[in-house]
Parts: sequence; C-alpha cells; structure tokens
Amino acid sequence: MTLSSPAPHMSPDRSPALRRGDAVSRGRVSLVIHQIRYEQLSFWRNPQAVIFTFLLPVLVVTIFGAVFGGDERQDFYFGLSGMEYYTPTIAAVSVLGACYGQLAIVLSTRRQTGMLKRLRATPLPAWVYFVGLLAHCVLVSLIDVVLVIGVGALYGVSPPTQWTTIVLTLVLGAASFCALGAGVASLVRSAESAPALVQFIQFPLVFISGSYFPIHAGVLNTVAGLLPVKPFNEAMLASFTHATGYPWKELGVLAAWGALGALVAVRRFRWDPRPE
Repeated sequence: MTLSSPAPHMSPDRSPALRRGDAVSRGRVSLVIHQIRYEQLSFWRNPQAVIFTFLLPVLVVTIFGAVFGGDERQDFYFGLSGMEYYTPTIAAVSVLGACYGQLAIVLSTRRQTGMLKRLRATPLPAWVYFVGLLAHCVLVSLIDVVLVIGVGALYGVSPPTQWTTIVLTLVLGAASFCALGAGVASLVRSAESAPALVQFIQFPLVFISGSYFPIHAGVLNTVAGLLPVKPFNEAMLASFTHATGYPWKELGVLAAWGALGALVAVRRFRWDPRPE
C-alpha cells in the first residue's frame, strides 16, 4: 500500500502579490530619492543660486543684528528685543524665497527651454518630479533657517524650544509656498517675465506682513493676516517666544493658500512652452 506524499509545507513568507507590491513601493521610493538627489546636485552646481539663497538671509540678519543687537525688549517689537523679532521673520523670508520665488522661476525657465516637455516624455511620473522638487525646497529651507538661527544665537537670541511647532510650521509653510510658486509659474508666459512677476508679488507681501519692521496698523494687520506671509511670520514667532500649543489659525491660513496654489497649478500648469 503506497502512501500519498505529504503536502508540501507552505512557506510562511508573504504572498507573491504582496512581495511585488513591496518591490513597487521600494521602486517608487528609489525614484523619489533619485529625483531629490538630482535637484540637489543641480542646485549646488549653480554658485549664483547658492550664494543668493544662503548669503542674502544671513547678510540681512547679520546687519540687523549689528543695528538691533541690544537685548532690551520693547513694545515696538511686541515685547521682544529687536533680534528676537527679526531672527524668526528673516528665517521666514528665507523659506519664502527658497520655495515660492526659486520654484516659480525654475519651473518657468525649464518650461521655456523645453526641459519640462522632454521630461514629460520620459517614464518618470509627474508626481515623483514634483515631490522631488518639494523635498529639495524643504531641505534648502531647513539649511537657511538653521543658518539664520545660528546668526541670531551669536546676538543672544535663544533657540526655539517648541521644535515640533517649528518643524510643522516649516514643512507646511514650505509646501504651501511651493504650491503657490507652481501656481504662479503656471501663469507666467515667459521665463524673462518670471522674476519680475515673482518679486512684484513677494515684495509687497513681505513688507505689509511685518517681516522687516513691525506693523501696528490694525486694518493693515487684518488684511495681511488673510494673506500667507504674515501667518507664517506669526507661526515662526510663536516657536521662538516659548508659546505653548500650536498656532492652528495661522497654519490653517497657510494650508488654505497652499491648497489654492495647488489648485491653480493643477488646472493651469503647462509642460510645453507657450506659443509666441
């Protein structure tokens, strides 16, 4: 009497479908990392972009430190010293420039030169390209903020204690300004006009939002509070003034502007150059 052979032992390993899913996920992560590395290499190989992005905020906060370096707190700075006020606001300006300004100009230039059109013809998914750009801008912003905080520390400014608040503020602010930069880039007709349009929007916002001097006019503060820069400034200030809790109102305004920028970018973004 022959006995039937026992059933083969089933391996406890995961099913082939799950393993394929893991491989696909790892492939997507590798693509994103590769795109971030490409954006970083492109940035660091452009000395002018590096110098302007990092040197300007450091230079501004250094000059402000020489002028307002005293530790005396004043009502003019809402109970802060000059450098306690300017360190977070200049850090906020550096994030704005690295995300909104730089991204809008880069996308406009790449579209006009045909780089985006060629990229669209490759197998690289569009979402990987934009996630890589976003992560690159966040990394540049973090370096900028660390440099500005370092200069502020030389003038006696205590580093922020609410690190979860400042990280959340930086990531949300960088993402929102990147979305706004992509939205503006979708409206720009040529690379030559991109810097002018970017600065035309950025400079008034920076000044009415109290980035370079406090604003005490109630009506102007109310209007600026509905725009993205002032809420970002206030959220950064909250991280440095040892305020407890999260500035949900300011973060909500930032998120709303980021959603608006993303909506405009999705509806109006073009990969190919506009016809002359």
